Amino acid sequence: MTQTISARNIKLHDLKTRFGLQLVQDEAFFAEWFDDLPELTKAEQHALDRIKRNYLYLLEYPVMESIVKMVVLSPLLDLAGFYESPFRVEGETNIKVSAADEGEVIQGCIDVVVIQGQLWVTVIEAKNSEFSITKAIPQALAYMLAGPSAERPAFGVVLNGSEFLFLKLMPGDGPQYAMSDLFSLLNRGNDLYHVLRVLKQLRNLVKN
Repeated sequence: MTQTISARNIKLHDLKTRFGLQLVQDEAFFAEWFDDLPELTKAEQHALDRIKRNYLYLLEYPVMESIVKMVVLSPLLDLAGFYESPFRVEGETNIKVSAADEGEVIQGCIDVVVIQGQLWVTVIEAKNSEFSITKAIPQALAYMLAGPSAERPAFGVVLNGSEFLFLKLMPGDGPQYAMSDLFSLLNRGNDLYHVLRVLKQLRNLVKN
């Protein structure tokens, strides 16, 4: 009998046990988040400064997932070019991922998925700003494991509004994943500069 598990309740240990998922520490595995990143224009930097100011002001009140999407996530996707051809944005997409010979299905709902045709490009989890970003990592990886490509890497980013973490998953037998540094709007300067540069990098990789 097949058992259905909520992706919101999945743990990294569960993914390791059921899918053989392994964390890779070698920087060369996920160089896309720091190597040869595209530069930003002054206009883009000003837009990112405005996003940070708006978010920090709203942080004086409870910032729920819907506000994070509207104030932070949507402008970032726009600046990165994910609302332009050939990309298509789908929201609240139901997915299922099955572990071989385990008789179990992990089921959940993705907040935002950026897709080019049938290609899984980016998984983005927008979380309540009061939750630790680590709670979103297993959920995002579970969704990425359900991607249609068994050969090309899947990229994702988990965020809770003030923090951003990029993920890379190599699917197939014995899937592997790696994480970027953690970027935060609470740091000095504006980490959104680097976040947007990485998003632009992933966009360019998918188009080529």
